[in-house]
Amino acid sequence: MAHAHQITYPISGVRTVFNGLNSETMFVAQTASLPELALGEILVKVRLASICMSDVHTITGQRIEPTPSVLGHEAVVEVVSHRRPESDLAVGDRLTFSIADSCGQCEFCLAGFNQKCVQLFKYGHAKLSDGSGYNGCYATHIIIRRGTHVVKVPQTISDRCAAPINCALATTMCAMEYVPKIKNGRAFVQGDGMLGLYTCAALREYGYEIVYCSGTRLQRSPFIDRFGAIPLYNDEILAEEMNKIDVVVEVCGVPNVVNDGIRMLKPGGLYLFVGMVHPNSKLDITGEQIIRKCLMIKGTRSNNFNNKMPHISFHLGIHNYASRHLDQAVQFLEKTINKYPYEELMGPTYNLSALSDAMKIAIDKKHGRILVNPNTSIESN
Repeated sequence: MAHAHQITYPISGVRTVFNGLNSETMFVAQTASLPELALGEILVKVRLASICMSDVHTITGQRIEPTPSVLGHEAVVEVVSHRRPESDLAVGDRLTFSIADSCGQCEFCLAGFNQKCVQLFKYGHAKLSDGSGYNGCYATHIIIRRGTHVVKVPQTISDRCAAPINCALATTMCAMEYVPKIKNGRAFVQGDGMLGLYTCAALREYGYEIVYCSGTRLQRSPFIDRFGAIPLYNDEILAEEMNKIDVVVEVCGVPNVVNDGIRMLKPGGLYLFVGMVHPNSKLDITGEQIIRKCLMIKGTRSNNFNNKMPHISFHLGIHNYASRHLDQAVQFLEKTINKYPYEELMGPTYNLSALSDAMKIAIDKKHGRILVNPNTSIESN
């Protein structure tokens, strides 16, 4: 059992506060004291954060979050001090952490849905006054709460590759828990962003012989190929594969792709929805589409699913993940770090004072992720 270095209070950090779209200043830098740790908490320094598309959705008004707040939930962090007496954490350990803090005791936690805990707290989505005030990754420090699962990051994984583990990659691992093992399987991934490319790699590692991946940006085609999939940007291939696909995974957040997915699915195929986590996701489908393909609408609990499919599902909604999926994400990345070009997906790194500029680049979607280093005054891009 390791003991973290005891720090002397008061100490302060810097955080960038999001004040909402209608404020005179959207982002304001603040220096504020860090509260002393309560039992079970961990004080960490943010080594490197990344900008998730949900952050982009927030600053562009596609989703509403409480304000004022500190945004950012994807990051690799470093232990400064902790009060977890039974853990093996030590000062300097690099960690990834679950984006959801949960009680572990309510009916949803006990059923394997920690991300739906009745006392749920989500980093980067909480009001500034909720908890420590250092709740998001666009800050020099975060206080990780008692119920948050943490995983050490192996040295073989760089900070740049580690930053998105606790959102995009962990969510991918949750989705893969539902995917059946099919000999010579064929899959279609709708979306060529981080989630899409992670999913392509995961499906290939899972044994799928052919994986197609579609998107809107032709410059992503080389990445799709290098992540083990076939770029699909035209209707000819779509028609050729109609009724031949075992699994379709939606990770683009665009509802009008669903009809294409249904057309490509085999009768009794599996359709996973992952990306449409926003209100503008109304579906234009008919009951006939479901009936004629012998599909079934069903939400399946991840902890009860055993990769044997007594009833094939049309729709399984994947939202966030459970603690085990974070462990699986780190293991998957460590296993495949030299096989896929994760490092090249990452774009430029900005300092905290340039967060507005970083967000503008993220909106453009040229890179898989734009990075933010809150603990440096040097901007590199």
